Amino acid sequence: MKKILLIVSLILSIQLMSQTTKPETLIVFHTTMGDITAKLYNDTPLHRDNFIKLINEGWYDDSPFHRIIYDFMIQGGHNKDGRVDPGYTIEAEILPNHTHKKGALAAARQGDQINPDKRSSGCQFYIVHNQNGTPHLNGNYTIFGEVLDGFDVIDKIAATETTRPDHGNMPIAPVTMTIEILE
Repeated sequence: MKKILLIVSLILSIQLMSQTTKPETLIVFHTTMGDITAKLYNDTPLHRDNFIKLINEGWYDDSPFHRIIYDFMIQGGHNKDGRVDPGYTIEAEILPNHTHKKGALAAARQGDQINPDKRSSGCQFYIVHNQNGTPHLNGNYTIFGEVLDGFDVIDKIAATETTRPDHGNMPIAPVTMTIEILE
């Protein structure tokens, strides 16, 4: 009986280990200024799975980076038809091991006054541009991935001429993307 219990617990342990060591999903943002490769974290599964779902549905095909603030972040999430909201939000998955370093991929959200639970937008995201990160945002937004390659492209996009802040920091010349999941 002890041998059977030992074998069963060994099998369960192996299964649990294989589930927790699942490789992180790699994606590529194909932008009009070059490619950005990133990974999606496994420890933020609600955000990871939602982002993968939207990519597979084509939500981000030819969609714009619609808000760009140099030395802060570049933001996307509208679909190519201009929809800014898929009709839902995502429960926050804010983890202390993920920080707003340069290249952090995070979910945008409405402010605390409207959204005290810090629920994320169903589609809006941003990539941190600041070389030193944006630590003042830590603990307030879900970071669900990070850039691995293409930091020069983030710099190019961030340097794009934009409208004034009171007009949304929108790029004067459109910067669009399509996101691909790497197998």
